[in-house]
Amino acid sequence: MKSDNPYKEAMRYIDNARASLKMAGKADRNYKDEKYIHTACGTAYIGVQKALNMLFDIKNVTKKRGRKSIEYYQEQLSKIDKKLLNYLNNTYNALHISGYYDGNTDTKVIESGFENAILIINALKPYSKNGMKTK
Repeated sequence: MKSDNPYKEAMRYIDNARASLKMAGKADRNYKDEKYIHTACGTAYIGVQKALNMLFDIKNVTKKRGRKSIEYYQEQLSKIDKKLLNYLNNTYNALHISGYYDGNTDTKVIESGFENAILIINALKPYSKNGMKTK
């Protein structure tokens, strides 16, 4: 679904990811169901990619054909905003690698990834009017 409001679209992914995490359940400091962790982490990371794609459109970054790698996002952010680059690296490690691929169940690791993802998305809101893409 293509949205006219990329900020809200990215946050929709975060909301859906949080709903998946709730279904994972908790026991002490760990989520119980790895399947929902994979789903939540993957969904949240896609939300970050959506937000970064919005920023790159606004900043007129040259589009790359095909699938964009983490290196693409890192390279572009290194030219635009080093703080966002740090947030991206933290998000990538916590959500994409640790949560999605490795199935890490530690709630602190996963929550840290979500916090960084939200920092990225929220940092992009000023580039748009009320979260709406401007052109």
